[in-house]
Order: sequence, then C-alpha cells, then structure tokens
Amino acid sequence: MKPVISIGFSDFWGGFTPHDNYFTRLLATRYDVEIADQPELLIYSCFGNEHRRSKARVRIFFTGENVRPNFRQCDYAFSFDHIDRPEHYRLPLYAWYSPPDWLMKGAFDPAQILAQKSGFCNFVYSNPRCKLRIKFFEKLSKYKRVDSGGRLMNNIGGPVADKLAFLRRYKFTIAFENDSYPGYTTEKIAEPMLAWSLPIYWGNPLVHLDFNPRSFLNYFDYGSLDDLVDRVVELDRDDELYCQYLREPWHHGNVVNAYVREENVLAQFERILAADPSGRRRRRLAWQWPIKRSKAA
Repeated sequence: MKPVISIGFSDFWGGFTPHDNYFTRLLATRYDVEIADQPELLIYSCFGNEHRRSKARVRIFFTGENVRPNFRQCDYAFSFDHIDRPEHYRLPLYAWYSPPDWLMKGAFDPAQILAQKSGFCNFVYSNPRCKLRIKFFEKLSKYKRVDSGGRLMNNIGGPVADKLAFLRRYKFTIAFENDSYPGYTTEKIAEPMLAWSLPIYWGNPLVHLDFNPRSFLNYFDYGSLDDLVDRVVELDRDDELYCQYLREPWHHGNVVNAYVREENVLAQFERILAADPSGRRRRRLAWQWPIKRSKAA
C-alpha cells in the first residue's frame, strides 16, 4: 500500500490539467495521489492569486516563468533560481517536457543523422516580446532561409501542428528564451535536443550547469549576434565540425543532471511531508516581521 498524499493546484497556466501533469505523475510512483479542493499540500503558480484563499497545511510555489519565489507567501518553492536554502528546489521547466533519460545518447552515427536533415534552420515562436531573437532570425536569414513555423513571422503558410516533427527536419534550431536570467532554462533548448537539431541558444548565462556546452551553440560563448551567425555559417559549411557537436552528450558525461533527476525531486517532497508545519508558520512570520517594520518606519 502506498501512503496517501492529498494535493491541490491553483493559479496555473491555461490548459493545465490538475489530474495529469508532471507532479501528479511523479508523485504517483511513490504515493496514492488524491486531488482535493481542501488539500494537505497546495501547489500554486504565478497566474493568479487564488492560493491566498487556501487553508492547505503546506503551500508550495512552482513557476515556469521568469519570476522569483516569495517565501513570505509560500512554505516551499520549485523554481529556476539557484537558491541555497532548504525550502527551495531548483526544477527547470524542461523537466516537464520529457522523461530525463530521453536526452541520454546511446550508440549512433552522427553522419547518418545529418544526412536525414532536409532543412537549414527553424524558428518556432508566437511571443513577439523578445526582440533579440527576432533580430537574430533576421540576421541569420540573410545567409540562408530560416523557416518560421510558429505564429510569429511565419513564412511556411501557417503554424506547424507537430513541433518536434518539424524540428527533426533541420540542422539548427533557434532556441532563444523569452528572457535572460541566471538559471532560467526552459524547454526552448531541450526540444531541439529531443529532435536531434543543434540548438542555437540564448537566455540563461548559467546554462552550462544544465547541459554540456560542447553540444550546442551558446550566445554567451560568442558575445555578439554577428559572431554567433558566423559560427552557425562555419558549422553549416563543415559537416565534420557539425558532427563533432552531435557526438557530444547533451548532459555532462551523458548523465541526467541532478536538478531534474526524479529521485531528487521526490526526496524534496519527502522532506516537505516530514517537516513540522508549525515551524514553517513561525518562520514565515519571522520573515514578514522585519519587512512590515521597515514599511512602517
């Protein structure tokens, strides 16, 4: 018999499914998960304020956006940030997009993978907020056509229905985040890896802690968009150099990084369930007190 765990969800993005998501699937491997309106654990995100009405014993913040956890409102947090405190666990969003071992590389022939690529580079976005990736798209398009398969700057007749299938056709994928912030790594880099398309990355300046920097092109290694374009052109014209990147494992040493290792995430939940909730409430009040006092002053 598995121990029962009562959880609820609040303030997640549109289309989120409380009964079937990363957390419920992971917790179900060790617990009998019950989704409840008045749960023991409330997991909430950053798309609303319904969590403030909850009477859950423990409130856990999770974000897939570039926002910081507020420990005056939550007992624990899962976020992108590199925060050294027991109430926080770093869980990048790319963990939600595939089982961690899907990015492990077995025996393969990089030349054979390259031979299957029919396109040069792709760009699949809908959000126009990041001007830098639009600028890079325009610069790289002066060398060769870059196929845009999203709603933003679409040039293939409409948005693609199957993003991964689309990415598999291309040697390169423009994998720019919405924002740049230390630790903020999303599915933008993991999806082309799943499709064996070389990511051209910008976003997290600490992305080398998530993935092997020899396995993708990182803007922070070049310092300018023009230099990054020149490197893409060099790889496009040199098949052996391109294959050198493909030979490299996505993860360091071809071992899943500690952040997304499922046993580590489960261990954090075990610590949460074992902790004394009254102690958490005392700590929350202690964190609030100096802030309230300084405002009054």
